[in-house]
Amino acid sequence: MTSTRVLYHLVRADFLERVRRYSFLVTLAMAVYLGYGCFTGKVVARLDDYRGVYNSAWLGSLMTLVATVFLSLVGFYVVKNTIQRDQETRVGKILATTPMTKSFYTVAKMISNFAVLAAMVAVMALVALLMQALKAEDPNLDLWALLSPFVIFALPAMAFTGAMAVLFETLPVLRGGAGNVIYFFVWTALLAAPVASLDKGATVSRAAYFSDFTGIVSIMGQMQQDLHKIDPHYTHGSALTIGDTQTTRKFLWTGLRGSPALYLSRVTCVLLAVGLALLASLFFHRFDPAREWFSRKARKEREPAVANGEPVVTFTSPPQAAAHLTPLQRSQNAASLPRLVLAELKLMLKGHRWWWYAVAAGLFVASLVSPLEATHGGIAIVALLWPVLLWSQMGTREARFGTASLIFSSEGSLWRQLPAVWLAGVVVAAVTNGGLGIRLMAARDGHALTAWIACTLFVPSLALALGIWSGTSKTFEAVYTVWWYVGVANHMPGMDFLGTTAESARPAMFLMMAAALVVASYLGRRAKLAYA
Repeated sequence: MTSTRVLYHLVRADFLERVRRYSFLVTLAMAVYLGYGCFTGKVVARLDDYRGVYNSAWLGSLMTLVATVFLSLVGFYVVKNTIQRDQETRVGKILATTPMTKSFYTVAKMISNFAVLAAMVAVMALVALLMQALKAEDPNLDLWALLSPFVIFALPAMAFTGAMAVLFETLPVLRGGAGNVIYFFVWTALLAAPVASLDKGATVSRAAYFSDFTGIVSIMGQMQQDLHKIDPHYTHGSALTIGDTQTTRKFLWTGLRGSPALYLSRVTCVLLAVGLALLASLFFHRFDPAREWFSRKARKEREPAVANGEPVVTFTSPPQAAAHLTPLQRSQNAASLPRLVLAELKLMLKGHRWWWYAVAAGLFVASLVSPLEATHGGIAIVALLWPVLLWSQMGTREARFGTASLIFSSEGSLWRQLPAVWLAGVVVAAVTNGGLGIRLMAARDGHALTAWIACTLFVPSLALALGIWSGTSKTFEAVYTVWWYVGVANHMPGMDFLGTTAESARPAMFLMMAAALVVASYLGRRAKLAYA
């Protein structure tokens, strides 16, 4: 079988497996909803008080921006599991016995990731085509102006995102939950670096093209230049906004202008994606357990002792008497909740090194000794992100370690084990951010203290509900990191679950959301018990 044929079947099998997942369908539904937001005016590309006439050029570019920004973030979490899945299903061991090279495998995985994301881009292009027919601000259809932004910008961005997912999966530190959190900040930095040049109103430089993997600078920079020719008083402001954003003026934009630097930057983005996939092959362990430190440790513990070059085999005589099992008394169950909560806490904290506790303790002490404004607006925000990998275990540990049948078959697991998991998450939230709670009680700030209590209950409730319903920790890690950044770090009203400012605090809303999430967790666990 030729290499091309092997590559085709690898990509095809991976693609078909992923597009049948609920995560793919949910992400696709979200992408379509964003397209609907563009149609209704909830998602707008603003240039001060201007927006473009909804013609083919403007709609294609607008939907391309939405696709690249949204899918380069959410799509990463959708496709970042391809190598892990091969390892869990033991398909990787079969592939390891073939002559397939590591670089061939990682490039194939990058292409399969790209195929999944490109399918979502294709759906958004169809949405843009439908918008052109329904909006009818300019009924003249120009297919090249409508679809070329997707081809020039969205597809290379998806190739880069797919390669980043492969690279993160092969690096020991980034393949787990820490990588899911770190990627958000990497994505933010990649997004913000070229955007900074737009605020200056300068002509887009060649360097800006090459640092702009999403196409925001390349597209909106040309929009700014064209609008400035129409309105010399335009101040070069630009934003891609979501919400009730009203613009009072429109201008006619005729579409992108190609240039050698623009096209070369997109080719470079694709080549960089291939380079990242080849770089990932250097760290790829080819499903060799000997290259995993935890596997080497377990294997070493299983190896027999050796004396004079020969293994020493010891035999254990069977017990002389049969074991006697003491029946469990039902009266013991009522008093077991504290022990279950303690056991869940131990499981959450298991595996963390001393420096994790040192940082958590440092944040707690800093919350106590710093001025209250600095604690509420800075230290407490960081303290809410530090335990994210503890919370992300909630509701997913049974699926991850294959203990669902054991736990679900135990007596009263729905009313005993599930509350214990939730209470353990609440304890983690209360302790790690307890410095702020103590300061607010001392200051007798009832409104801020209520917001802190709502945060302490909301975060573990969100983690438990997402963990139970999705079955993976990745969902909470992605959703919470984005929510934390937009709501808490940027004090957005309605999303600031900590209530960092009096204007952004909504404690009653988050208390109700926490209660609703607990009910959702209960219903999700009960549904799984019914099929266990």
